[in-house]
Order: sequence, then structure tokens, then C-alpha cells
Amino acid sequence: MNKKTKGSWGLAFSIGATAFAAHAGGGFATGNQANNFFVSLGWISIFSAILAMVLLAFSVREGQIMWNTRGLKSYKELFAELFHPYDKISILYDIFYDIMILMVVASCIAGAASALNQYIGINYYIGAVVIGILILFLSIFGAELIRKSSTYMGTVILVLSITIYLIGIVKSKGLMATMSLDFANQGFDQLPKAILNGFTYAGFQWVTIPAVLACGTVLKTKSDCTKGMLFTLIFNCLGLGLSVLMLFSWASYYTAVENGTTIPTLTVLMNEDMGMSILVLLYVIVLFLCMISSGVAVVFGFINRFENASYLQPIKNTQVRRSAIAIFIMVISMGISFAGLTNVVKYGYGYCGYLGCLVAVLPLLTIGYYKNRKFLKENK
Repeated sequence: MNKKTKGSWGLAFSIGATAFAAHAGGGFATGNQANNFFVSLGWISIFSAILAMVLLAFSVREGQIMWNTRGLKSYKELFAELFHPYDKISILYDIFYDIMILMVVASCIAGAASALNQYIGINYYIGAVVIGILILFLSIFGAELIRKSSTYMGTVILVLSITIYLIGIVKSKGLMATMSLDFANQGFDQLPKAILNGFTYAGFQWVTIPAVLACGTVLKTKSDCTKGMLFTLIFNCLGLGLSVLMLFSWASYYTAVENGTTIPTLTVLMNEDMGMSILVLLYVIVLFLCMISSGVAVVFGFINRFENASYLQPIKNTQVRRSAIAIFIMVISMGISFAGLTNVVKYGYGYCGYLGCLVAVLPLLTIGYYKNRKFLKENK
């Protein structure tokens, strides 16, 4: 294998890791996403999760090829190119993206507040207000520090999560027996729902993909994009798959615990049979910090997007303008967070997933595939 080939595999590996980190946000780390979209389906949940990651990886590949071969600079250009000559359809992705951003911030607030409530006993609503104010303050004054540290915190929580999943599967001692019993009871009854949830999950994950595509410009050829897709698929299937299997093996336990399904991973960890008190403390700390950093990064990105809008120009002071945008976002997101993490993930992410699937996943797998194939044939 020559140096050029080794380099392309190394770049593809880095893009796969970036996509994995983008996928593994607060909803993933808490286990709430896995529980709502997959574990509740029963034994077929693992196949639904793999379907979601296959759909995501293949649609990202087509998006990456289109982004790189046309020299695109933003998701607006990507979807205008995808839907050309009906460029205005790309507005639908704008709608999806803006709503989903609010859901992500709400889930960060709700997740951190739920962790404080479950582990320390702080009232959920008081915790949500405190977390919301903290994210608002850091978004205005401390965004740079938080954004720089978020990568490290995200990496730590990924390592902790995978460690927890593996230990949890081993300590459950009944994964295969539970899956066999569930298959005997329901067979393929949940297959239609499993397929729908796979598409939905892949759909709402597209809120993180524009950032991944921007990083993926280092993938110079169609072959490189395929390699990046391969690593994205492997990493995401490994992380989500282990999460689903671990939670499925403990589902009878955490569903019987009051509020146990809000942060099921933490609920399982706090079980005395797990014997993981040190990991519990580390997990709570890193989960809390990761959600704060994710919320700050998203709010800061939202501020950058709208601070130069024409209708805000009457506010001459830049800091005041940014503060006004941040306050507006946080008030809406905090209100949404009062619905609770489970409702935000189940309904907010769920409905956004339908839209994301219709405007990103399915068009890229069909129109995008056709346009890329034609473009590469004409521009060898």
C-alpha cells in the first residue's frame, strides 16, 4: 500500500470519527434516543438501528460527493444543487434545520436538568432554568472556551459510553435469552415500525451533517468518499448498536424504575448489580459538561447565522444584538425543555426526522445518486 493510499484511508478514518462524534450527542449519550426509537421495538431493534446508520452513511456519501465535486461551501448551496432547477425546495431544509436546532438546545437543557434531578435530586424545572441561564451566559461571554473544550469532553463521554455498554452487556447475562423470548412472542410484528424508525432516526441526524461535509472536503475522489462512508457506517453501527443491545438487555429493569427511561444509561449504571460507582460519577460529570458545551456551540452557531440579518440591523451594538438573539433562542428552547427530555426526543426529534428524511435522506439517495453519477460521467 503506497503513501497516497494510506493517506486516503487515514483521512477517511478521521471523517468517520468526526461523523461519529457529531452523531453521539446528548440524546445518544443518555440512551434516550436509543430507548425511544429502537429498544421499545423489541428484538428487531438492532436491525432498525443498523438500517438507520446505513441510510445515514449512504446519504452522507452522496452529499459529500456533490459537495466536493461542485466546490460547494454551505448546506444552502448543497440543497440548491440537489433540487435544481427547483432550487426553492431547499427552503424545506432551512425549516428542518432551524426547528431541529431548537430541539437540540432543548434536549441539552432537559438532559442536564434530568441528570441533576436523578443523581442529586434537584427539582427538574429549577434545574432547567439554571441550565438555560448558564448556557445563555456562556453563549454570550464564554463560547470560545466551551467550543474548544467540547471536543475533549465529547471524546471522553464516547469512550465512557462504549465501556459502559460493553460492561452492561456482559453483566446482564441474558441478552440472547431475552432476544429469543421476545422473538418467540412477537416475531416480525414490529417490522413496519422498525423500518419507519430507521428512516426517522437517519432523518433527524442530518442536522449535524453539514458540519461533517465541510470537514470532508479533504476526501478528494469518489473512492475517498466511499471510504469515509465506510468508517462512518462502522463507527456509528458500533456505538449505536452496543447502546441498543445493552439497553435492551436491561429494559425490564430501567422501565420499572420511576423516570428510569429518561436517562436509561444512568439508571442502569446506578443499579447495585453493576458495581460501577466511580464510572457513575464520571459519567454524570462528563454528560453534564458535554450537554452544556453542545448547547453553547449550537446557540453560538445560531447567533452567527442571524446576527447580520437585515431586520436586526436597527440594533447597532453588536453585543446587544447577539444577546437579543441568544435570549430569544433560549426562551423558546427552555419552554420546549419543560416538556421533558423524553418528549423532546420522541416528538420533537421524531417529527423533525420525518421532514429530514423527506428533504435530505431520500432525495440524496435518489436524485443525488443520479446527478452525481451523471456529473462524474460527464466530467471524468
